[in-house]
Amino acid sequence: MRIGIVGAGAAGLAAAYDLGKAGHEVVVYESAPFVGGQASTIEVGGARLERGYHHLFLSDLAMIELMEELGVDGSLQWIPSTVATYTNGKMYPFVTPLDLLRFKPLSFLDRIRLGILSLRLQRMKDWRPLQHLTAAEWIKANASPGIFTNMWDPLLRAKFGRHHDVVGMPWLWSKFQTRVTSRKGMFGREVLGYPANSFDEVFEALQDRIKNQGGQVHLESPVREILRNEIGATGLRVEPEKGDPFEQDFDTILATNASFDFVKLIDLPDDYRSKLEDVHYMAAVVLIVEMKHPLTSTYWMNIADESIPFLGLIEHTNLMTKEMYGGNNVLYLTNYLDRDEPMFSMSKEELLAHYLPHLKKFNPDFDESWITKVHYNALSAAQPIITPNYAERMPSHRTPVKNLYLGNTTQIYPEDRGTNYSVRMGRELARMIMDDADKSS
Repeated sequence: MRIGIVGAGAAGLAAAYDLGKAGHEVVVYESAPFVGGQASTIEVGGARLERGYHHLFLSDLAMIELMEELGVDGSLQWIPSTVATYTNGKMYPFVTPLDLLRFKPLSFLDRIRLGILSLRLQRMKDWRPLQHLTAAEWIKANASPGIFTNMWDPLLRAKFGRHHDVVGMPWLWSKFQTRVTSRKGMFGREVLGYPANSFDEVFEALQDRIKNQGGQVHLESPVREILRNEIGATGLRVEPEKGDPFEQDFDTILATNASFDFVKLIDLPDDYRSKLEDVHYMAAVVLIVEMKHPLTSTYWMNIADESIPFLGLIEHTNLMTKEMYGGNNVLYLTNYLDRDEPMFSMSKEELLAHYLPHLKKFNPDFDESWITKVHYNALSAAQPIITPNYAERMPSHRTPVKNLYLGNTTQIYPEDRGTNYSVRMGRELARMIMDDADKSS
């Protein structure tokens, strides 16, 4: 088969690799000037660093196994993590489950109750009984008012903004599942994985394998239309940044772009289109701040305080050594937003000025002179909002148009979106495409 793939992110490259390995002719078109999608990188202090913070959990077997297969697993390091929650003007460590007993925003009885609730969620292996509920509904029904008001409601509001009360409970369930599997023992510390050469090493290796197998990867080549006839999809119309627009014929097409972009490329039946348009995407803005000194001693800081204008503070060099980045301390300041919110339209300088006064809350010694460089990244399709009973509404990978497949983050369920799950989905789609071809031949 000759297969056209829209998008050179984790899913598109993983699918292209497996299809090419099986002897199929694969051509990948990517609108950006780089591969890797949301896990793509920039240069920081002479090294590569993801535009958006990334790490692996011990349960992220799809990515771990792919790295082994590509021969780049030697750079994967597993490091004890440090986590904290900022609330009521104070940072509270959550390095081990015992730290919960010291979390003073909750009464002592509520700390015990929250610990029991956490264990219950960790041991719950079937998400389906939860899918008809929102996360807020389940917490309210199973936790005390104090736990909801002082812990989960602020975290949900920080993460999802105006959508905090419609997020399905499987999202929260999946978070507990990944966290517990990355702990060394029930009361041990969380361990996280990171490739010392960045995730760029994985995507560059995938791109090289695809090309060595006879495939092609074209960057700065946005697809503007999926061509079709009365039978099904037949090809792609591409408008490269350099050169004239052209059309290419394909036997099969796999699109991996966001649903709101995919529906612009081809006419679809109303029922399938409505499933795609039913999911709302939150955008993201990320500042990567290079500094002379560390801001905190914590890698991952959850923000449960509405006075702070960002939802997360991820200090990468509290996981990996700063020597990797020319001696710079590296800090991510992250926010999920709707595209109509003012902060999404702010420039890098405006956003930094908006955030700066709040950094002293995490370290009273902080001074703006610590900052040596700032990088900015914005994503329009960062976090899909998955609401209750989504399993009944999730769009199929097999679209109603023959020979046209779709794989994006709205189809990772019940888990939340992530590079590991995108790799898994891409490889599953490759098998699906080949199985369907075998059945029709």
